[in-house]
Amino acid sequence: QVQLVESGGGLVQAGGSLRLSCAASGSTVLINTMTWHRQAPGKQRELVAGITSGGFTNYADSVKGRFTIYRDNAKKTVYLQMNNLKPEDTDVYYCYWPARDYWGQGTQVTVSS
Repeated sequence: QVQLVESGGGLVQAGGSLRLSCAASGSTVLINTMTWHRQAPGKQRELVAGITSGGFTNYADSVKGRFTIYRDNAKKTVYLQMNNLKPEDTDVYYCYWPARDYWGQGTQVTVSS
């Protein structure tokens, strides 16, 4: 069974950077659109960024210019580079494979002021 395994979360000061990774286990080929979402306690999960198989990207307005999504199909991994982090970016971040309706387990990102 395919699993999406996220890593790279942690605690960082405002203005700092983190890179999240989402790796697909198993023999599957990760070629479809992939997305990153985030969710705070008591709030709805929101889309942060997405990338198509062809490399087209889209971002939530709140992260444009600060976050970059990219992929390495050979490694079956999607990344989210997060720069100039703000306290309001504090959330649990999830990767998602819409074509298979697979979610990762989530990774906590905490930004201190």
